[in-house]
Amino acid sequence: MTVKKIAIGLILLICITSLSSCAPKGYVSNEAGFFSGIWHGFIIVFSLIGKLFGADIGIYAEHNTGFFYWLGYIIGIGGFGGGGSAARS
Repeated sequence: MTVKKIAIGLILLICITSLSSCAPKGYVSNEAGFFSGIWHGFIIVFSLIGKLFGADIGIYAEHNTGFFYWLGYIIGIGGFGGGGSAARS
């Protein structure tokens, strides 16, 4: 397989996973932790689009573990936008 085919496959997999997910709203049984924060930060664009179209989608988990959830959330948002790697020197 060529590198181009692998890259296209990975991009397609990420798009399908991201489009079929949404940030949870109203967790009552399990707290959202660090890794949930990373995932929710990564899919924030899709959650915001859904929110704009009137869907009842939460932007973040209301029932979370606090600092570590928010740390993961910020890391996830940075990972989606490319983080510091997109900056020019």
